[in-house]
Amino acid sequence: MKTPITVLSLFLALSANAQTASLQKSPALEESKPDRVGMSTERLDRIDAMLSEAVSDGDIPGAVALIARNGKIVFWNAYGMADNQSGRSMKRDDIFRIASQTKAITSTAVMMLWEEGHFRLNDPVSKFIPEFANPQVLNRFQYGDTSYTTVDASREITIRDLLTHTSGIGYGVIDGDERFRMMYEKAGITDLFTTENISIEQSVKRLARLPLHHNPGAKFTYSEGLDVLGYLIEVVSGQPFDEFLREHIFDPLGMHDTWFYLPDNKAKRLVSVQQQGADKEWSRYPTTFYDPDYPIRGAKRFFSGGAGLSSTAKDYATFLQMYVNGGELGGVRLLSRTTVQTIMSNQVGDLLGEQADRHYG
Repeated sequence: MKTPITVLSLFLALSANAQTASLQKSPALEESKPDRVGMSTERLDRIDAMLSEAVSDGDIPGAVALIARNGKIVFWNAYGMADNQSGRSMKRDDIFRIASQTKAITSTAVMMLWEEGHFRLNDPVSKFIPEFANPQVLNRFQYGDTSYTTVDASREITIRDLLTHTSGIGYGVIDGDERFRMMYEKAGITDLFTTENISIEQSVKRLARLPLHHNPGAKFTYSEGLDVLGYLIEVVSGQPFDEFLREHIFDPLGMHDTWFYLPDNKAKRLVSVQQQGADKEWSRYPTTFYDPDYPIRGAKRFFSGGAGLSSTAKDYATFLQMYVNGGELGGVRLLSRTTVQTIMSNQVGDLLGEQADRHYG
């Protein structure tokens, strides 16, 4: 009887941390001359000229561009202004709100927990968040008072549906269907970039009560499913979502400039959200459906798995390099090669239809 107990104890000890040591040890990203990795300096100069021209022509206020090949950074430049009103020039390590690029990081965290055996991808999400049981699909809608009727969905929403944007959940203020924008606003669904005192749990549970665009698995509809998965990670891991990412992804990869809410010592590096006026001058964007003071002020409780992170070009390139390496960087393995190959393969068949040539963050 001792052997099975010993094996089980060893399994639990190994699975306590999502990341593991790897026999492969790819080096961290570092700068190199382009020709050493087969890149053309002349062609990179064209990119440099294009971005400089985009700033001088007033197409964009500023940018940071980074190109890496074979684990070497061959191009990493800053252009224009991080904040025109204060006259602050863009720097290579400035921090941007990466919006929907958060989704790839959230999905990685989900797959790390999947590798540990916490759930199956075809498990209904209601197994972990009961509010999603017995989903409903929108049937009729009254524009006058936003009342509606529903019909039972053909099946439950699965974790796979949430990962692949096939759950039928909508996307609030950016939803392509006006009816869903109206319903989400009335229900108080928080989409992104908020300084309000609300948690991802509160918003997701409100979301669970709303009807779907269509039956789960029937179509591709870009959605807030990754916010649901952010809360799922909290439920399954027993950790706040931000702490899970810090412990299992950001610290192991050395992504020290990637946060939901920036520490005070990093706040001055945040790039302003800007808009261009009729006079072609750039000014800070006003508060609209999101708060431009995010992620430096406010309650700092809303950890959006779909759009909440801020990061630098170098940090995000580090995350992507882990994928290029097949799930490993610096001797730390986050995902197996097989899992990475699965992630990179088509999971939705022909459901994208006419949108097949479009790319979503």
